[in-house]
Amino acid sequence: MTDDRNIYLADIPLDEARKRLEMALRAIGRWDALPGEDVPLTEALGRVTASAVWAKISSPHYHAAAMDGYAVRAEDTRGATDTRPIALKLGEQAYPVNTGDVMPSGTNAVIMIEDTQQLSPDTIEIRASVVPRQHVRLAGEDMVATELVLPINHRIRPVDLGALAGSGYDAVSVRRQPRIIIIPTGSELIPASQIPAPGQIIEYNSLMLSAQIRESGGIPFVHDIVPDDPDKLRMALKGAIQNIPDLILMLSGSSAGSKDFTASLIREQGELLVHGVAVRPGHPVIIGMIEDILIIGVPGYPVSAALTGELIVQPLLAQWAGVSPDIAMRPHVEAVMTQKLVSPIGDDDFVRVTLARVGDRLLAAPLSRGAGVITSLVRADGLAHVPRFSEGVAMGHSVGVRLYRPMDVIERTVMALGSHDPMLDLLAQFLATHYPGYRLTSANVGSLGGLIALRRKHAHLAGTHLLDPTTGDYNISYVQKHLRDEPVQLVTFAHREQGLIVAPGNPLRIESLEDLNRVRYVNRQRGAGTRVLLDYELEQRSISSDLIVGYEHEEYTHLAVASAIASGIADCGMGVRNAAIAMGLDFVPVGWERYDLVIPQTHADNPGIQHLLEILTSDDFQKTLSEQPGYHTKETGRIQYSSYD
Repeated sequence: MTDDRNIYLADIPLDEARKRLEMALRAIGRWDALPGEDVPLTEALGRVTASAVWAKISSPHYHAAAMDGYAVRAEDTRGATDTRPIALKLGEQAYPVNTGDVMPSGTNAVIMIEDTQQLSPDTIEIRASVVPRQHVRLAGEDMVATELVLPINHRIRPVDLGALAGSGYDAVSVRRQPRIIIIPTGSELIPASQIPAPGQIIEYNSLMLSAQIRESGGIPFVHDIVPDDPDKLRMALKGAIQNIPDLILMLSGSSAGSKDFTASLIREQGELLVHGVAVRPGHPVIIGMIEDILIIGVPGYPVSAALTGELIVQPLLAQWAGVSPDIAMRPHVEAVMTQKLVSPIGDDDFVRVTLARVGDRLLAAPLSRGAGVITSLVRADGLAHVPRFSEGVAMGHSVGVRLYRPMDVIERTVMALGSHDPMLDLLAQFLATHYPGYRLTSANVGSLGGLIALRRKHAHLAGTHLLDPTTGDYNISYVQKHLRDEPVQLVTFAHREQGLIVAPGNPLRIESLEDLNRVRYVNRQRGAGTRVLLDYELEQRSISSDLIVGYEHEEYTHLAVASAIASGIADCGMGVRNAAIAMGLDFVPVGWERYDLVIPQTHADNPGIQHLLEILTSDDFQKTLSEQPGYHTKETGRIQYSSYD
């Protein structure tokens, strides 16, 4: 039996991969900024100047009136006062002008029309003098002919277009836009216009990379999807090369599996420079050259693909545009991690995070990790970088973050850590709609983890639904235990229905917790309120968790539990009814619980928190929430407990 897998040439550092790319392009004279082309000003926005632009004419190119009124010689107005007005003859000493008119010969000032009085058809009276150049725009006031308008390698803004036109241009020389051909590969891929069957995947990496290319000033061309067939891939690659693009991106097929052909095709026709870069995610990156055309093999997982675009493709396009890659990168900040990050010691690790300012610290909460977690791309506020050999970042330590959102948005963000509830997204939607500029972001660390996060001052609020087995009440005893030194309020978000999520039609006839010893279970993580509820119910029924297959299989959200069941990994798991409905599954009720928001007094005056509390008590929100299956709003917005002074 032969091993058809490709073996990585080497897992080299990111800087070394970039260096090899640069050296290969320098060797063929294609590393420098692209040459210029003339484009009309109507098409120049966002383009980069290929040469310095010098003013052809002055602006304005004549002395112009800056007000509606009368052009005069300032000397003729000397001595005019309210008690000693001066009369001026029209056509001899005063000339009517409108804003922008050429100043008549011999005049050097303008009297505003409202400062004059018409004595007769040919005479006006003034009661105040003017000085030379008053209300006059002198020739060249904005710009003098031969003056620098725009420097080389400047990205053109809307205001620059006005300056170019005003200095005598109707076209400008800008860098040619690089042409990039994108070839999606994979027999399992289908277009976004089709509905995927089991085993099929919607191809959307080309959409993301095309947008990154346009954002960086390039022109993408997307090839039809090519199946995992060496001959068809070879033909697609050959056709792309014949079009002589600046760059070809082969999407997927870059790993080491039996159907990953990109590396072998490049090696067959040209030179393979890199196969494997020490970054996470995005390890199986390929860089090669065929007929002096650069080819980059992009990993198939969406997070890896997006990161490859950010770290390799976009900096290259910035270089070709004549813009420093460092300048092209997004703004950089330092933030404090709310959780420990463990990273592979030999890799540059890139982690997407959500950001908020809590107190005087900018905090970063890591989002779900993994090369295929597409939601992390959408929810991320920034990209944290853990350098090679650092082994990770300890909780409470700072990490460098490249921003995806403006800081003014992050400054008005409310961060919630704690138990997961799908309807927190509904609350976030109401906040964004009713109070534009404010935002609610959340990360799932479990009910107990949320209380601990508040104690560490890592969040503005926490969601919790912890059952006290002794009293049968929710949350209060846990708040008193874990936040005894922190004044807090406990505000009810909703009552929600918990139960067993099962496959459609409930084929295994799961009716109660007593049936868990004959099915494959998927659990919530330790510290999650759902896990506490399950353990309480098992104890009440004298059911040993040792008899439940899958009790140690942990997921961090209700939707993740439902997904595990929908995919057949498990037969059953406990979660809220809404999660079962979202995944098209059935639901066996177990009972209702109270889900509360814990708000420290230190954040009570935060405008975002005040807006959230107003929303919770509003009829509109409560009506919308109550219409969601498995939710009651009878106590929504009610303060259940307060230790405020």
